[in-house]
Order: sequence, then C-alpha cells, then structure tokens
Amino acid sequence: MKVLYGKDAAKVINRLDAPTKRRIKVAIERLPDGDIKQIKGQDIITYRLRVGGWRVLYSFENDSTIFVEKVAPRGEAYKGV
Repeated sequence: MKVLYGKDAAKVINRLDAPTKRRIKVAIERLPDGDIKQIKGQDIITYRLRVGGWRVLYSFENDSTIFVEKVAPRGEAYKGV
C-alpha cells in the first residue's frame, strides 16, 4: 500500500525524536493493522491510528493509497478536524 504524507504531517514527523519517529512510521506501514477507529461527523471518511500518546489521522485516497493528514499528540489531534 502506498502512503502519502501531507505537508503538516511530514513536518511533525521530521521534528520528532528518533524512537518516536520510528514507532509512528512502523505503525503507519502496518496499516490497516493497529488501534484504528473511524472519526465520526466528518464529510470525508477519516480514521485515527493510536500510537502511544500520538494520533495519526488519515484517509484512503483510493484502494491502494493512504493519505496521512495529521500527526499530533492526543490532546491536540482532534482540534480543527
């Protein structure tokens, strides 16, 4: 499955310390496995992946492409969504 990163998501991932960055990237590569839930009340079907205290918000562009929209700490992940 191909993974595309939004500008903001890539920026956050690049700023993280090495162990956290590795955990998040491994979790994204293993999609659709993991602690995943659909975010309700959205026009576009968006999902969240829980990686410890971090949340990865993503959607499917098509059957073979995942678009990572946002990576943020748990308390900030859902603001502005």
